[in-house]
This record gives sequence, C-alpha cells and structure tokens, in this order.
Amino acid sequence: MALEDFCSLDNSDPFWDWNLSWNTTNPDFTQCFQNTVLVWVPCFYLWIFAPIYLIYLRSHGYGYICMSLLNKAKTIVGFLLWIICWLDVFYSLWERSNGSGIPAPVHLISPTILGLTMLLATLLVQYERKKGIQSSGLMLIFWLIALLCATIVFRSKVLHAINQPLTVCVWRYTTFYIYYGLLLVSFILSCLTDQPPLFSQMVKDPHPCPEPGASFLSRITFWWITSMMITGYKRPLEEKDLWSLNPDDCSNRVVPQLVHRWNSECQKAKRRDQKIIFDPKETTQRESKERQAVAESEILLVKNSKKTIDPSLLKALCLTFGPYFLISCFYKLIQDILMFAGPEILRLLIRFVNDSSAPTWQGYFYTVLLFMCTCAQSLILQKYFHVCFVSGMRLRTAIIGAVYRKALVINSAARRTSTVGEIVNLMSVDAQRFMDLITYINMIWSAPLQVVLALYFLWQNLGPSVLAGVAMMVLMVPINAVIAMKTKTYQVAQMKSKDSRIKIMNELFNGIKVLKLYAWELAFKDKVSQIRESELKVLKKAAYLGGVSTFTWVCAPFLVALSTFAVYVLVDERNVLDAQKAFVSLALFNILRFPLNMLPMVISSMVQASVSLKRFRVFLSHEELQEDNVEHKPVPAHQHSILIVDGVFSWSRSELPTLKRLNVCIPEKTLVAVVGHVGSGKSSLLSALLGEMDKLEGAVTVKGSVAYVPQQAWIQNSTLKNNIMFGQERREAWYQRVVEACALQPDLEMLPAGDDTEIGEKGVNLSGGQKQRVSLARAVYCDRDTYLLDDPLSAVDAHVGKHIFDRVIGPQGLLKDKTRILVTHGLSYLSQVHLILVMLDGEITEAGSYQQLMAKEGAFAELIRTYAAVEQTDDKGDNVSESVPKTKVLKELGNDSMPANIRSPSDSCESNLHHNAKEAKELYKKPKNTEVGKLTEGDKASTGKVKLSTFAAYVKAIGVLLSCLSLLLMFIHHFLSLFSNYWLSKWTDDPTVNGTQPNSQMRLGVYGILGISQGVAVFVYSLSMSIGGILASRSLHQSMLFNVLRSPMSFFERTPSGNLVNRFSKEMDTIDTVIPSILKMFMGSMFNVIGSCLIILIATPLVAVVIPFFGLLYLFVQRFYVATSRQLKRLESVSRSPIYSHFNETLLGTSVIRAFGEQERFISESDQRVDHNQKAYYPSIVANRWLAIRLEFVGNCIVSSAALFAVIARENLSPGIMGLSISYALQLTASLTWLVRMSSDVETNIVAVERVREYSDTEKEAEWRHQAYNPPPRWPTDGNIEFRNFGLRYRPDLDLVIRNVTLKIDGGEKVGIVGRTGAGKSSLTLGLFRIIEAAEGHIFIDGVDIAKVGLHDLRSRVTIIPQDPLLFSGSLRMNLDPFDSYSDEDIWLALELSHLKSFVSSLPDQLSHECSEGGDNLSVGQRQLLCLARALLRKTKILVLDEATAAVDMETDNLIQSTIRSQFEGCTVLTIAHRLNTIMDYTRVLVLEKGEVVEFDSPSSLIGQRGSFYKMAKDSGLA
Repeated sequence: MALEDFCSLDNSDPFWDWNLSWNTTNPDFTQCFQNTVLVWVPCFYLWIFAPIYLIYLRSHGYGYICMSLLNKAKTIVGFLLWIICWLDVFYSLWERSNGSGIPAPVHLISPTILGLTMLLATLLVQYERKKGIQSSGLMLIFWLIALLCATIVFRSKVLHAINQPLTVCVWRYTTFYIYYGLLLVSFILSCLTDQPPLFSQMVKDPHPCPEPGASFLSRITFWWITSMMITGYKRPLEEKDLWSLNPDDCSNRVVPQLVHRWNSECQKAKRRDQKIIFDPKETTQRESKERQAVAESEILLVKNSKKTIDPSLLKALCLTFGPYFLISCFYKLIQDILMFAGPEILRLLIRFVNDSSAPTWQGYFYTVLLFMCTCAQSLILQKYFHVCFVSGMRLRTAIIGAVYRKALVINSAARRTSTVGEIVNLMSVDAQRFMDLITYINMIWSAPLQVVLALYFLWQNLGPSVLAGVAMMVLMVPINAVIAMKTKTYQVAQMKSKDSRIKIMNELFNGIKVLKLYAWELAFKDKVSQIRESELKVLKKAAYLGGVSTFTWVCAPFLVALSTFAVYVLVDERNVLDAQKAFVSLALFNILRFPLNMLPMVISSMVQASVSLKRFRVFLSHEELQEDNVEHKPVPAHQHSILIVDGVFSWSRSELPTLKRLNVCIPEKTLVAVVGHVGSGKSSLLSALLGEMDKLEGAVTVKGSVAYVPQQAWIQNSTLKNNIMFGQERREAWYQRVVEACALQPDLEMLPAGDDTEIGEKGVNLSGGQKQRVSLARAVYCDRDTYLLDDPLSAVDAHVGKHIFDRVIGPQGLLKDKTRILVTHGLSYLSQVHLILVMLDGEITEAGSYQQLMAKEGAFAELIRTYAAVEQTDDKGDNVSESVPKTKVLKELGNDSMPANIRSPSDSCESNLHHNAKEAKELYKKPKNTEVGKLTEGDKASTGKVKLSTFAAYVKAIGVLLSCLSLLLMFIHHFLSLFSNYWLSKWTDDPTVNGTQPNSQMRLGVYGILGISQGVAVFVYSLSMSIGGILASRSLHQSMLFNVLRSPMSFFERTPSGNLVNRFSKEMDTIDTVIPSILKMFMGSMFNVIGSCLIILIATPLVAVVIPFFGLLYLFVQRFYVATSRQLKRLESVSRSPIYSHFNETLLGTSVIRAFGEQERFISESDQRVDHNQKAYYPSIVANRWLAIRLEFVGNCIVSSAALFAVIARENLSPGIMGLSISYALQLTASLTWLVRMSSDVETNIVAVERVREYSDTEKEAEWRHQAYNPPPRWPTDGNIEFRNFGLRYRPDLDLVIRNVTLKIDGGEKVGIVGRTGAGKSSLTLGLFRIIEAAEGHIFIDGVDIAKVGLHDLRSRVTIIPQDPLLFSGSLRMNLDPFDSYSDEDIWLALELSHLKSFVSSLPDQLSHECSEGGDNLSVGQRQLLCLARALLRKTKILVLDEATAAVDMETDNLIQSTIRSQFEGCTVLTIAHRLNTIMDYTRVLVLEKGEVVEFDSPSSLIGQRGSFYKMAKDSGLA
C-alpha cells in the first residue's frame, strides 16, 4: 500500500496490475511503476557502481585527456539533463504553491533522485577525462539502461496521449520528450571514443594496438581488430602488419612480477627450513654462541634433510596473475546463470504452444527474450575467454622469462641434471600446457555450480526421479578419476621420452659434421627411433584410455537421461512424459553434458599442468652459482690483481675436489702462463677464477672487470662486427686496432659483406682459427682489467700465433697494461712471460719466472729441454708479424654460405700486415652489400591456404581404409543420436489414455537400445581415430628424420638448429596429440550442425527461408576469419623458433656471458624475442573472439528464427516436434562456434604436417649405399689416392676454392698438408669425404672413382680425426663404437694406444662413464685423444688428421705422433698441421695456397728449394 500512497494521494494509481500488463492483447505498465521503478533502476545502478569505479580510477590513471569537442558535448548534455530534472521538481513545487492540486510525493522525489544522478554522471565524465579514460563501459551501460527504461515510458506516454488526450499534462510531457531526446544523444556520445591521453604509449608507438583507444562497444564486440582482418582477407598478413603489444602484456612488465614473487616464496621456504633445522629449545645458553658459528655450515649439511619444504611456485603464480584472472570468474558466474535462461524460455514456449488462449504477443516476447539472453550470454562468454587467454599469454611470457633468467645462473652440477633439450621443452611444451589449462581452470568451480543448478531445475520438472540420474553421474566420477590418474602416469612417461629424444636431436644437429664424416647417421637414427617407439607406445596406451573416456562422456548424459526417464515412467504409470517435461529436461541434460564432459578434461589438463608445474619448480629451485665464489674488488683496492688463498674447488659439492691446495698471488699488469699436461686442471683454474666452480674452501679475489676467451670459441649467430663488439658502443679507431692486432683484417677484406657478414650458428662458416681470433678480438675490444685466456693460440698456425702474441698478449701487445692469465701449450712464448704456473692433477707444482724454473731443474726444466729444440723460434729473421698473409681465404668448413666474391688478391706472403690508416679507411668506406653476407635462413611463413596435398599426406599416413572406417562410424553414431531424440519426440506426442501412456515401456526400451549403440559406435570410432593419428605421426617423424639426416652439410649451416628442434619438438607434439583430438572434435561438431539444421527444417519448414541466408553469412565470416587466423598462426610459429635458437646459443655460452657480465643484455634480447612472438599470438586470440561473437550472433538468429516460426505456426505444430526443434536450436549456437573454431584449428594445426614435410623437398646428399656399385669388402687395400684436375666450389654461383689439384699419393705414404689459414687445406679433406661434391675432376682411391661409391661405403673406409673433437651424451663406449661392432678388448687396446687407459680405468664406471652433452665433462685434450681412439678402432687404410693435436700439450702431441707412426705404419696418412715439427719426418709435404698446389715434395727437398715451405719452417724455427 505504501507505494500506492507514494504514487498518488487518492490510491487511484496502483503499483502493479496483471490485467493491464500481462493478460491483455496490448500490454502496458501502470503510471506508478513507470514513475518509480523505471526511473530508479538506472539511478541505483550508477550509485552502486560509481564508488567502486572511482576507487579503481584512483589507482589506475592512464594520463590526461585535453578537453575535446566530444567531452564538451557530453558535459553540456549532462548539465541539460540535470536542468530538465530540476525543472520537473520546480514545476511540482510551483503546482503546490499555485494551489492547482498537491502533486504526489513521487513527482518530487523521482526527479530529484534523477537530477542528482545526472549530476554524478556529468562529474564522472570529467573525472574519467582526467584519468585518461577514452571510452567508459560503466557510463555506456548507464545510458543504455536509462534509455531502455525511458523507451517503455515513451511508448506508454504516446499511447496515453492518443487514447486519453484530455488527461495529458503538457509541461511534464514536454520535459519528458526533451529528456528522452537528450538521453538518446548521451547514449550516442558515450558510444564514441575520445582522443588518446597526453604522453600515452599510443602517441609514441609507430604501430600501436588500437585496443586501448577503442570504444567500449568496439571492445566488447572486438570490432577494433576488424581492420587487421580486412588486411588479412585481402592479402596474406606480414610481420609489418602486426601491432605492438599492450604495455601490460610485455615481458619487462610481466616477468619481474613473477620472479619477485618466486624469490619471496624461496626466502619463506628457506626461513621455514631453518626453523625446522634449529630447535631453540635444544640450545642451552652456554652453547648458543658456539652454535651460531656453526650455523652456516650446518645449513649446508642439512640441506638435503627430508624435512625441507619446497617453495610453492603455484602460490607465486596465483599472486602474480590471480587478481586479473579473478575478473574471468565474475564473467563465468554471470554466464553460468544466463545459460539456464534457454531451457526456462523453452518451457514457457512449449506452454505457450499448448495454451491456445494465450495472447500472441507473449510468443513474440519470449522469442525476443530468448534472443537477448543468448546475445548477452555470447558477449559475456567471449569476454571471459579473452581474459583467460590473455592471462595464459602472460603466464607463458613470465615462465619463459623466469626459465631463461634461471638458466643463466645455475651451476654446473644443475646444468648436468637439466639438459638443453629438457629446458627447451620446459619453454615450449610445458609453458603451452599452462596456457591451455588457464582457459578451462574455472570449470573446477563452474562445473559443479552448473550441475547443481541443472539438478535444481530438473527436480522442479521431474521430481525425485532425477536422483536416478544423479546416481549415474556419481558412478561416472570414479571411472573418470581412474582414467585421469592413468593419463598422468602416461603423461610423465611421454615427457621423459620426449626430453631424451629432443636432447639427442639437439646433439645430433650440433655434431652433424662428425656424424657425416664417420658415417654414423644410421646408428643415431636407430637411437632416436628407439626412443620414439617407446614414446608412441605410451601414446597408444593413452589412446585406449581416451577411447574409454570418450565412451563415458558420450554415454554419461544419455545414461543420465535414460535412467531418469525410466524411473519417472516406471515408478508411477500416471507419470506422463509430455513435451514440456521431456524437452526441457533434455535441454537441461544438454547443459549438464558440458560440465560432465569438461570436468574429466579439466582434471586431466590439471594433472598435465601439475606435472609441468613440478618440472618448473624443480628447475627454478636448482642450485645457483654462489655469488661469493669470487670476490670482485674495485680497481684501486690493493696491488694484487688476483689472489687465491688455500683454494679447494670442485664442479659439484657432491664430487671430489678438482683443484686442491691452490695459493696464487698475481700482481697487477703481469702476464702469467699456465702449463701442464692434458687434464691437469688448467681450464678448471680459469673456471675457478670466473666463479664457475664451487668453492669448497679458501678465498678468491679478482680485481676489476674480467674478460674470458674460452678454449672452444663461442660465436653467436650474428654479424662478425656484433660478435666482436659484444654489445659495447662502436669506437672506430679502437675497433680498427683490435681487428688488426688479432690478424682479422685480411679475413674482413674477403668476407662478402666485410664485418657485416653474418656468422652461422656456432660459427659454422669460420675456420677454427678464425673463430678463436674473433673470440679473442671480442675480449680485447671490451677492454677489461683482467684477461683469462684459455689456450687461444692452439687453433692458429705458428706465425699467426706469434703475431697475436706480440701484438695482443705479449709484453708489447695491446693488453700490456692488463693482468693476463694465459693457458698455453706453446713453449716458445714462455720466456717472455712474467710468471709460469705448472699444474699437475689439479695442483700447482711449480711457480716462478722462466729463469727461476729453469734454474730449479724440476719437471718444467726437463720438459723445456726435451721440446725446446723443436719449438725454438728463430728471431733473427724478418719480424714474424710481417709475414702474416694479407689475405686469408675463409677457412672452408664445407659450407654453402661461401661468399660470392672470395677472391684473394695475389699478394706475396711477406706482404706487410700493417695496413696504413688510409688503406684501412678505404676498406670501411667501400659499400657493403649486407644481403650478400646473409647466411642462415630464418623460418619462413608459408602463405595462403593449406594445400590439399597436406591433408592428403596426413590421410595417407593414417591409411585410407582406417580413415573411411572412422568416418562411417562417426556417421552411424550421429544418425543414432538424432534418431533417439526423434523417437523421444514421438513418445511425448503419444496420446494419454486414462492419464497414462500405453506404449511407454516399448518406447523406453527402443530409446535405451539406440543410446547404447551410439556409445559403442563412438568408442570404436575414437579408438580408430587415435590409432590412425599414432600411425600418422610415426610415419611423418620417420620420414622427417630420414630426410634431415640425408641433407648435405650446407643445409645444416643454413638452417638454424632452433628451426630443426622446433620441428621435432613443437610440431611433432602437435601431430602426436593435438591433431587427432582436433579432427575428432571437428567431425563431431560438423555432424552436430548438420543434424541440428535437419531437425529444425523438419519441425518448422519455414526456417528454410532464413537458413540459406544465415548459412552464406556464416560461410563468409568463416572464410574471412580463416585467412587471417591461419596466417597469424604461421607468423606465431615462425617467430617461435628464434626464441629457442637464442636460448640454445645462450646455454652454450653462459660462462662467457657471465664472465663479461652481459646477462642483462641477453635477458632483454630474449624478452624481445618472446614479445615478438606474442605480437602474433595476441591478435590470433582476439581474432578467435571476434569470430565467436559474430558466429554466435548468426546462431542466435537461427535459434530466434526457429522460435519465431514456431510461434507463427503454433496452430499446426505438435509440442513434441517444437520442443525437439528448439532444444536442437539451442545447441546449434555452441556447435556452430565450435565447428569454426575446430575447422580453423584443423587448418592452423595441419600447418605442422606441412612444416614437417617441408624437408622432404630440400636437396639431398648422394645415396648412402649404391645398389649398382658396391666396392670390394676390403677396399681400399693399398691406400693409393689420386687427384685428377680436382676442383671444388661451395655453391654453383661461387668461384672455385680448390682448383687444378693433380697429384698422386702412394699407399703407405705419410703426407703433411700445410698452408696459411684459409689456403684450402680442410676443403681438400672435405672433398675426399664428399662432404662437398667435386665441381670438376675426380679423386681415385685404389683406382676406384669415389664419386661412384655410396657415401657410407666411402666414409666408413676412410678415417678422420677432426679439428673439433666432439662427443655425444652417452657412455664412452657408445662414443667410440656406436654400432657395437668391436669387443671390449679392442676398445681397451685402442684406449691404451691413445694414452687414455689410465684415465678411463680411474673412472668409477669405466667404459660406461656417462659423457655429458658435447662431452663437457672431459677436457678438450681428452676428447681429442678419444677421437684418436676411434680412429685406432676403425684402423682403415687411409687416415686424415685435421689439426688433430692443436689442443694438446707438446708431450701428448709427441705420444700421439708416435702412436700414429707405429699403429698406422702401412696406412696412408694425410695430416693438416700447424705445428710443422710434427710433419718434418713425413714422406712428402703438400703446400697449398689459394686453393692450388704450390709445392709437393719431401720436407728436406722443399727446404732446399727455399720456397713457401722454407719460409714457414723458418718462421717456426725449423730451418
């Protein structure tokens, strides 16, 4: 009653009247309702949400927007609205004072509330402007609600004016119409977007993302991406079309948040651990001081105590991404509630069809209501998904960033447990798992909520018989749980296999040259295939489980429906199953199907993610290098540059110390040489100074900054200039001096693009010597206080070595004012150093100047006396530095990338290296063509549609028969499903006789049989699809592996290993797991859509008018979208490889990066690459949302059409058929969206097949075994080699690098091959092994033309000891004999002859000793000796040594030479040598220059001729 009094003084205006508003043909609201509820609703909305919004704006400012025309318009209209409301209030007051009747309170209070609200709205507009809000959702919704409410009043007032013109109050009507017009204007203005704030990102960015500046409507409908979609439809998208990332999604914002949270979690865990370790009650007062002292060491001891608490990564992730992700929970909640509007409206529609007296407008009202509910549901659902996907994207960025940062600081023990393959998998596969989970994680609470709501509505509908259905569901839960648990175990096993497979692949690509030289490809192919088979076995088991779980999913909702209907019908024969009960229940069961299907999926996805989470936690918890391993003092601290006191170091705390009792004190500006045998701990000493080893005892102090040159040069895949400058700014004069001093000037001259030439991964297109000089130049250029040089002179020939020593390292070199520690085997330099440290078994046995040690008469003096004669340099001749050749041809490493214009100017060898400054300037002025210097080919994104041949290849890989069988089963399943529902509609239309349905038991029986048969069909179908998928991925992996191994060396130099690893990890993972399940879902949704359309057409044939139109619209939207989506997926895929390539490269060079302190630069480079990848990923997720909203709109139109035509034709429609039609229509929206999602997913994921097959079309090497010609089993028997007019070039368009070589080498001869760096020595051996095929001429071995022999026949009969000694992870035995063709005795004998027997015997596992990746746990010298052992095992008639003794000391070198002389006595030996003393007793020496033979005779004759060889010998002090 109170409201009636409030609205009118005489109670003549009721608040509500059913006869006026519902039971009438022309409905309207009462005046009271219009003046209260319709006015107050928008006001309450604004007053409730404004405070929350204001609090949000206070903490989230985006800048300041200048007053614009739009803003002025909004403000003016707001004030006008405020004035209009006050005019109404004044009018009421005027009425009162004028005595023309007292107005009801409502006429005073409602305009006042409305006026205050309009004022608030106007002030909000201004506050938003100050906070940089370009378009406001809150205000748009406010104006929309106000406009909708006013529209109802507007209609009512117009009707009232027409029907009762005499009772119209002109003033109030006039103000209302003005108010309505202004509302309309306000609504339109709020749809527009303001200019960007001052100094915002958008103003500065050349390619800003339009999202922040888009209007609210554009944001909720994702209209802002349409411009990119149109571009993508007109032409394939390219990288330049992509927008910048939003600042909130960038690595520099996201990663530090996670790292910060994770570090604080680790700190908490540490504190808890310490609490557990120390129990204060135990400590008496007396002991407390003593215990404090022991505390630290105790923490170390109890580190492995079982009680330790692991830090929670999950908590860190939740704290970092939780707040933003919570928004999605809010959206999900609203969407879940709206989901039940469909079945409720369906119930009302069926009731409306049954009730012929109901006014027609109610049917139309229900139809409009249905349309509005479904549209609102679509918008909210897509917004929900958007938040989820953005959270997933940020999560991936954060995880990759955290893993990268961690990889830079883990110690060597941790590095051994986490291989490169494993870490790359963490970044690719595991990070992806997290992204996939985030989309569905809300189902954990949403699914139970949906189930509870569905059961509530079902109970309303069918009463207690619903409990039968609930019981069925409860029974399903344990089955699904068991399946999920099993899936987890398979998951772990599969990830393990995948890790080890990727690890082997990684090594295989790193050591491909060695594999080819030894003809070991097949052994490694088998090794990979073996792991792959175990992976597929696990996948097959998972497929059987998948079949069972699909069966339970499909049958679960059906069994629930069946049991419920059965109980309902059988409990009481008076229970009639009519259309309303059956189809509303079915619609609810369909809603129920989704959470029931999703729960097991989400659980298994969570299981997978928990496996990944654990892997991340373990990796991020790895021990890091201790910051206090080395103390870095600022420069003027004290006069000692390096100080080690009682140092004991080991590579891991659990192992025995590698270095013991070290006491070293090195004054500033001294040059220190470290000498000793192979494996004596020289390199370890440098690692200890760098802080790379665990310091067990003692103290290490290094003054100032450090530069480090590792024994094996680490070269980045970048230009030569960037490799040298290493992130420092360019100082031209200094750069020139460094390049000249490191003898790189000649190399620059003949590189195709000078120092802008791109160097391949791991420096593939540089020779060993060039790599080492670039590595040295990098250290010198960086200009540090202390230099640690790990044998940088081993890879260069004697005179270049002398030049570098004089110009760079020696007393007069560029580094003369620095402290230098030089590990060396070159004894000739020792007399010029200030201090010599002699190492043996990890200890320093002697230390002192050259003279002191010689006077001591110790082991050092003896060593010098033995070898000095050989190495004594003749300094009386010309200055050695002048005899470095002016041009060195790039030392050829079998590479396709050979520059187009390598032509050495024919300078004489004595030409001076000192270019005058003018000449140097000229060189840098000459225009460089950077394109010529390009080498590696990044991943290219193919464009346009995926070719049908790709689909055909996949079907063929599955097997045509199996594919057809799967299709047939799928068809049967869907046909049975449709028929069972049609049967149900017929059942509900059965007439009732005396309140019962006579045929209900027969109907129920048939219904049950139909359901069970569809379950069986789907089980067999699911199984056949999964098995087909496994067969396909097996054959695709095998053919890709074979094709890649058959590719020539040039292919590996051009293709970054990241691309190859990406193919074998990410793309194969897609083919293994993603494609089969996507195909299943695609087929399912396609049949669903066709089925739904059929049913709707049968029920309401009128829909046939609109379905073709919507079908075309749907197809257009789908094609429009796929063009863009597919290309974005490709761009994303292509930009993913560089992340892994850079990561791989970083892992190989961590010690160098740390030594130079360049971690920050590499981190930001990695972040940049991740952001670049996300730039393509972000538009692709938005494009998905764009599509879904438009498709769901088409679907919603179809649903509304079905309802509309059912309302129109209600006279001749049975309720059963109408219920069937609309319940199918309600599913159609989801099926349509799913179909497009799946069809585009099929297209975008099938790209993986396209990329895997890419390598089948690349060039291949010659056949491994020739069927036509098999050489005799013992060939070659004599070892004669003959070159006839032999020539080589690296690419068809390049000059010959070896030309006119004609010579004959008799069996058993020992031939030395010498020449300046880049003379073509290695190229000649590459020609002999056919790593590069001859461009002209022939090579004959024992009279057989090697071009006619299969590559494996040739390479297995000739042995090489390569320049870079490479080992693979695996046992020592596997490294020596991968085919298991020799006995243990043979292997021990080979080890004894290669002087490794004592070392291998001392290892705990001996021959089974595990070598780490690349053989990093052995010294370079030891690896070289293992390569010798390989050669001794093969014992072929021809042996090639490619600078094989460069990395060993003189003594070991001598031992190797004597072994070769004794063991390969009857064999032909070709030795490429830098140390001429090793070949002085050879039969003949071949001198090469610029790829041609200059001299070929015995060493003594050549010295007598006083030609090129004589000059080299003179430089080395041998003539």
